[in-house]
Amino acid sequence: MLETAYAKINLALHVRSRREDGYHMLETAFAFVDAGDTLSVAPADQDSLRVVGEYGGELLDPFGNIVAKALNCLPRPQSWAITLEKRLPVAAGLGGGSADAGAVFRLVERLQGLPADWHARAAALGADVPACVESRACIGRGTGTELEPADDDLAGTPVLLVNPRIPLPTGPVFKGWDGIDRGPMPEGTTRTIALEGRNDLEAPALALVPQIGDVLAALRATGAWLVRMSGSGATCFALYDTLAARDAALAAMPASWWTLAGKLR
Repeated sequence: MLETAYAKINLALHVRSRREDGYHMLETAFAFVDAGDTLSVAPADQDSLRVVGEYGGELLDPFGNIVAKALNCLPRPQSWAITLEKRLPVAAGLGGGSADAGAVFRLVERLQGLPADWHARAAALGADVPACVESRACIGRGTGTELEPADDDLAGTPVLLVNPRIPLPTGPVFKGWDGIDRGPMPEGTTRTIALEGRNDLEAPALALVPQIGDVLAALRATGAWLVRMSGSGATCFALYDTLAARDAALAAMPASWWTLAGKLR
């Protein structure tokens, strides 16, 4: 079996408060790109995980990998040998590990269906994992695990992802948030939320990786109708009206940056 681990972006990310346990209460609009990592699965005598691809070398502990954790939390009638082709940068604001775990859940669902408590199992792996299981536009609240359907009018929109090839772990970015509640995420369609929303983690991410500002400036010069940082960074995204505009923007990006062109699912 083959499955794509679709890249996650946050059309908007409003941080509302910091909890005593260190987690943050937030409101976000998740969207997913029609490309990402790839998982291939074959029956085996025992579970195994092999990681390949451009970013495979950054995941050196197969037992600590979230794919292995997802395998262990779901019942299956047989063991699997999984090969993960890691195309998405690590610590990039794209939910890469969460997307990989979500792909495992979909593989199990395809084979035999998911247990009734799959959402709780997914949330135990990470805040973005429940959204990544379905990998469709949705609204996330709480720590991001409380999901609501989105009024999605952006499916098929051309999108360009750009990363300066600088890893940016989530923890320091959230720690750098200034604690100011700038108001709730707007209501409406995904387009409305994207246009009227914001990313409250952009400022602390820029303080840690100023090169994010270079990426945002380069994308804003391409005629995109929306440019924003995704999640806790350092990946930024741009949305376009046409494939031709997206592809022209892709050609204008520096060769030293990581890029991915696709469409929203």
